[in-house]
Order: sequence, then structure tokens, then C-alpha cells
Amino acid sequence: MIILMQLIKTDVGYIVFNDGLPENPSKNWFNIEYWRENKAIVGSSQGRYTTWFIHHLGENWVLRHYYRGGLIEKISRDRYLFCGLKRTRAMAEFNLLNILYREKFAVPKPIAANIIRQGLYYRADLIIERINDAEDLLARLDRASMTQEEWFALGLCIAQFHQRGVYHADLNAKNILLDKNKFYLIDFDRGEIKKPHSSWKQANLKRLLRSFNKEKAKSSKLAFTLNNWQQLQQGYQSIKQ
Repeated sequence: MIILMQLIKTDVGYIVFNDGLPENPSKNWFNIEYWRENKAIVGSSQGRYTTWFIHHLGENWVLRHYYRGGLIEKISRDRYLFCGLKRTRAMAEFNLLNILYREKFAVPKPIAANIIRQGLYYRADLIIERINDAEDLLARLDRASMTQEEWFALGLCIAQFHQRGVYHADLNAKNILLDKNKFYLIDFDRGEIKKPHSSWKQANLKRLLRSFNKEKAKSSKLAFTLNNWQQLQQGYQSIKQ
């Protein structure tokens, strides 16, 4: 399958972008001060770090900088060893999203990725489409319960990704979005397409279950029960892996 994208070499690195954009991106697109000066920031999401919501070219986008996690974060907050452009986190995630979006999977459209070279290291950013009128699954379950049909549909959605061989490195309740019509998976950093064997698929599901249980321990009002998990499993098992 041919993935249509463009690559620009800048004075500090590379920008890769979706070929359907009406204008070529610049380094400014990855500078939050540029968007602030142009009054294009329409919101943000606070996690370990801030993710910014941008309105530009009549579209809503999400701008995310790549940060390290775990113990390595204490040594290097956002620098990664450069082992080739295709192996950078931003390029890998952009490519994976591009494949899945063009195959009509429920993922946000990739807009552009930025890789800044700094000697042996690089820093990176990613811009993706913002799914309008969607909320993350954790926020939804904190607000209201889901129907049996919705839990089934979520299991079916995950199964479709797994059947394609899509490995999500951080499948949790916050990385699942729900609008009025369907579920989406987001944040494919360190994701990849694997050979379709079952061990990583089951590990993926166990990670999601741990996420639900962890959030349930934080908030007893979270609308998640073992019965809900069984309903999700029924949806997942409705597709032969």
C-alpha cells in the first residue's frame, strides 16, 4: 500500500506531513507561542505534560510534544537517541496512524510530525486531528455508565485492531475516545503492527483491565464492573483472531 506523505528538510531536522494539507507546515506549527500569538489555541489537556488544542485551516488539531517517562525521565526529559529518521518516535507514530487512517480504522488523522536533530539525539512533536465532540472513556465512565451494547462495541473495536496486528503500547481508558457514534483509539506512541499471534493481544487486554481497576480504586463511583468487562470480552470474541 502506498502511503502518501511529504517530507521537508529544515535547518534543524525534518517535518513530515499529510499530503492533503492545503499548505505546507513550518517549524512554527510546533511552537506553542506561535499559536498563542495567532490566537489559535482553543484548549488544552493536562496530564503529566500539557497537550494543546489548536484551530487552524478550519480544522481542530492536537499538538503533542514527546516526553520520556519512568526513571529515564530524570536523566533526559525529552531527548532520544537518533537511530535514523524512520525509527524516531514521531515518524513511527505518524506512519502507523497514516496506515490505519487510510484503511479507515477509528484513529485520528495524522497532520504533521517534527523531528529536531541535536547531535546524537533528537526531540519531536506530533500534530493530529482532534476528534470533535468526543471524550475519553475515563471521563465518560466517571460521568455515566455505558450500555451493554456499548461495551460490546468497544470489545469489537479493539478486536478489529488486533486482527489487523495493531499493537497499542499503552491501551488504557484514557487512550480510548467515545463520541455519539463510535470508539476511537489514540496515542500510538511505540505502537506497531505485529505478527498475529495471541500472546501480545492478551497482554494488551490485561493492560486495559488493570487500567479500569486502577481507576476504580481511585473513584468508587466509576461506572465499571466485572460484568462490563465480560460484555467487552463478548464483543472482542465475536471476531475470530
